[in-house]
Amino acid sequence: MDIHPREDSFQLPFRPSPQLEVALRAAEAAGRIINDFYRTGFQASVKQTAGQSAGLVTEADMAAEQAIVQTVRNAFPTDHILAEETAAKAIETVEANQIEKALWVIDPLDGTNNFAHRIPHFSISIACCHQGKPTCGVVLDPLHNDWYVAERGKGAWHNQQKVRVNDHTELSETMVAVGFYYDRGEMMRSTLAAMEDFFNLNVHGIRRMGSAALDLVSVAVGRFGVYFEYFLSPWDFAAAWLFLQEAGGVITDGHGEDLQLRPSSVLASNPHLSEQALSIVNRNHPMDGP
Repeated sequence: MDIHPREDSFQLPFRPSPQLEVALRAAEAAGRIINDFYRTGFQASVKQTAGQSAGLVTEADMAAEQAIVQTVRNAFPTDHILAEETAAKAIETVEANQIEKALWVIDPLDGTNNFAHRIPHFSISIACCHQGKPTCGVVLDPLHNDWYVAERGKGAWHNQQKVRVNDHTELSETMVAVGFYYDRGEMMRSTLAAMEDFFNLNVHGIRRMGSAALDLVSVAVGRFGVYFEYFLSPWDFAAAWLFLQEAGGVITDGHGEDLQLRPSSVLASNPHLSEQALSIVNRNHPMDGP
């Protein structure tokens, strides 16, 4: 397998696996594409899922995903790919933990609505998974050249710095991040109710930033003590899932069950806050949520 060296100056303090090296090259290629579109302009349209609006998609999403998929295919032509925009349909009915070969889980532009409205907060997420678990992952904030990289057993690295979750022990010491799905019914009301419960315990604040992958890695580097969202797709959280675990964090679904590579609620925190946060997120969990 011919893996060409990357052209960027970002270097890890350990020798990456071939899979991680490809993920880094793919993220770099996608980052250049996204930054070019952000600078020069793009067309956006509304995605429809089961007749309902499911957010925006832009030319940048499609072009970045094509570049990532092609980079992975060139290196690992027989691996499976689950990607948000163009490659998801091929295996959407297959259980991820039943796939024998590696599964690449890709979000070419997490935070498309931010991107489309020129809000400079969005990311690229690429994970390589085996038997339903991520083994390496990259989250890249391309606009700021900000890298979050993890390989199982080798720690979580923010650029050249190894990172850990914060050591806050009470919700009254910390900040909470939250995400909203496109549902404007029960799921929205459940999210707002959970936010109220967090506020009642005197958290320092609640932030809705607009990129789940960046929210999750922000828990890992200690900016937030807790992040929750009642519906995410696997490409939203796969890479950051591993990054958070390697940084010493706790990540489950919204009921406290082990996370799976399928649509799910997600709760992430440092170990000290996990039970406190779970009590709020679980009791407000929407009945029709994953």
